[in-house]
Amino acid sequence: MARQRYIIEIGTGVDMHGGDVTNAAQKAIKDAVSHSCLCGLFDIVGVKDPNEMHIAVKISCPYPEKLDKHKVLGAVPFGSTELEVVSGGLSVQGLELPELGEGDTIVVAIAALTVYIDVNQV
Repeated sequence: MARQRYIIEIGTGVDMHGGDVTNAAQKAIKDAVSHSCLCGLFDIVGVKDPNEMHIAVKISCPYPEKLDKHKVLGAVPFGSTELEVVSGGLSVQGLELPELGEGDTIVVAIAALTVYIDVNQV
């Protein structure tokens, strides 16, 4: 397989109530995806099916050990995936509102999505 990198997009996600890093990471992935239109991969490179893409996801968040990796990768809409989680992001005291989550911690996650294409398939 001869994968080449084509796109890197960054997104941020926040869980305002409850400190749920999985929720914040999912939002960060959705944010990154929402900043990208992949028309060049289809129109110029010749990708026919979005599942031909491989997406390397890197998440930076506080409490990386609490991250549900399966749920996080579920936020990637297509393609094969891999995940790297590193400590980072941000955690700050917010406001406890039990209707919105447990605790008063705000967490911020950052996602970097790198899209690769196998040049031997297109």
